[in-house]
Amino acid sequence: MSESQKVQNTQTPVPTTQDMNDRDHITDLLATEKYMTASYSTALNEMSNQSLYETVARIFKETQDAQRNLYNLMFQHGWYSLEEAPQQKVEQAYQQFSQTRQELPYT
Repeated sequence: MSESQKVQNTQTPVPTTQDMNDRDHITDLLATEKYMTASYSTALNEMSNQSLYETVARIFKETQDAQRNLYNLMFQHGWYSLEEAPQQKVEQAYQQFSQTRQELPYT
Protein backbone atom coordinates (compact mmCIF):
# COMPACT_ATOMS: atom_id res chain seq x y z
CA MET A 1 0.00 0.00 0.00
CA SER A 2 1.44 3.37 -0.97
CA GLU A 3 1.79 6.21 1.48
CA SER A 4 -0.53 9.20 1.10
CA GLN A 5 0.91 12.24 -0.59
CA LYS A 6 0.38 15.77 0.65
CA VAL A 7 -1.17 18.31 -1.65
CA GLN A 8 0.29 21.67 -0.71
CA ASN A 9 1.67 24.85 -2.21
CA THR A 10 5.05 26.29 -1.27
CA GLN A 11 4.75 27.94 2.12
CA THR A 12 4.91 31.71 2.34
CA PRO A 13 7.41 32.41 5.14
CA VAL A 14 6.15 34.17 8.26
CA PRO A 15 8.12 35.63 11.18
CA THR A 16 8.69 33.23 14.07
CA THR A 17 8.20 35.61 16.97
CA GLN A 18 5.82 35.62 19.89
CA ASP A 19 3.65 38.16 18.06
CA MET A 20 0.87 36.84 15.87
CA ASN A 21 1.82 36.77 12.19
CA ASP A 22 -0.43 36.66 9.10
CA ARG A 23 -0.72 32.88 9.26
CA ASP A 24 -1.75 33.00 12.94
CA HIS A 25 -4.40 35.65 12.28
CA ILE A 26 -5.87 33.80 9.30
CA THR A 27 -5.83 30.49 11.20
CA ASP A 28 -7.75 32.16 14.03
CA LEU A 29 -10.25 33.68 11.59
CA LEU A 30 -10.72 30.35 9.82
CA ALA A 31 -11.41 28.54 13.11
CA THR A 32 -13.93 31.23 14.06
CA GLU A 33 -15.71 31.04 10.69
CA LYS A 34 -15.90 27.23 10.95
CA TYR A 35 -17.42 27.53 14.43
CA MET A 36 -19.91 30.17 13.27
CA THR A 37 -20.93 28.10 10.23
CA ALA A 38 -21.61 25.07 12.43
CA SER A 39 -23.59 27.19 14.89
CA TYR A 40 -25.70 28.82 12.17
CA SER A 41 -26.39 25.38 10.70
CA THR A 42 -27.73 24.18 14.04
CA ALA A 43 -29.81 27.33 14.45
CA LEU A 44 -31.31 26.94 10.97
CA ASN A 45 -32.39 23.38 11.78
CA GLU A 46 -34.32 24.63 14.80
CA MET A 47 -35.95 27.83 13.46
CA SER A 48 -39.68 28.08 12.97
CA ASN A 49 -40.01 31.75 11.96
CA GLN A 50 -39.67 31.94 8.15
CA SER A 51 -38.43 35.53 8.02
CA LEU A 52 -35.77 34.90 10.65
CA TYR A 53 -34.84 31.63 8.90
CA GLU A 54 -34.27 33.46 5.60
CA THR A 55 -32.15 36.15 7.29
CA VAL A 56 -29.99 33.62 9.13
CA ALA A 57 -29.72 31.46 5.97
CA ARG A 58 -28.28 34.48 4.12
CA ILE A 59 -25.82 35.14 6.97
CA PHE A 60 -24.93 31.43 7.04
CA LYS A 61 -24.09 31.55 3.31
CA GLU A 62 -21.95 34.68 3.79
CA THR A 63 -20.14 33.03 6.69
CA GLN A 64 -19.61 29.85 4.71
CA ASP A 65 -18.23 31.88 1.78
CA ALA A 66 -15.86 33.74 4.13
CA GLN A 67 -14.67 30.41 5.53
CA ARG A 68 -14.01 29.10 2.03
CA ASN A 69 -12.13 32.26 1.04
CA LEU A 70 -9.92 31.99 4.13
CA TYR A 71 -9.26 28.32 3.38
CA ASN A 72 -8.32 29.19 -0.21
CA LEU A 73 -5.99 31.95 1.02
CA MET A 74 -4.27 29.59 3.46
CA PHE A 75 -3.96 26.88 0.80
CA GLN A 76 -2.48 29.36 -1.71
CA HIS A 77 0.17 30.36 0.83
CA GLY A 78 0.98 26.73 1.66
CA TRP A 79 -0.33 27.07 5.21
CA TYR A 80 -3.03 24.42 4.73
CA SER A 81 -2.29 21.04 3.24
CA LEU A 82 -4.39 18.06 2.25
CA GLU A 83 -3.58 14.40 1.98
CA GLU A 84 -4.31 12.83 -1.36
CA ALA A 85 -6.74 9.97 -0.88
CA PRO A 86 -5.85 6.70 -2.61
CA GLN A 87 -8.38 5.79 -5.32
CA GLN A 88 -9.34 2.63 -3.41
CA LYS A 89 -10.42 4.68 -0.37
CA VAL A 90 -12.45 7.02 -2.56
CA GLU A 91 -14.22 4.07 -4.18
CA GLN A 92 -14.89 2.45 -0.77
CA ALA A 93 -16.39 5.68 0.57
CA TYR A 94 -18.55 6.02 -2.54
CA GLN A 95 -19.81 2.43 -2.22
CA GLN A 96 -20.57 2.91 1.47
CA PHE A 97 -22.46 6.14 0.77
CA SER A 98 -24.38 4.54 -2.09
CA GLN A 99 -25.39 1.59 0.07
CA THR A 100 -26.49 3.82 2.95
CA ARG A 101 -28.45 6.01 0.54
CA GLN A 102 -30.34 2.98 -0.79
CA GLU A 103 -31.35 2.06 2.75
CA LEU A 104 -33.06 5.43 3.32
CA PRO A 105 -36.87 5.42 3.14
CA TYR A 106 -36.76 8.15 0.47
CA THR A 107 -34.59 8.65 -2.59
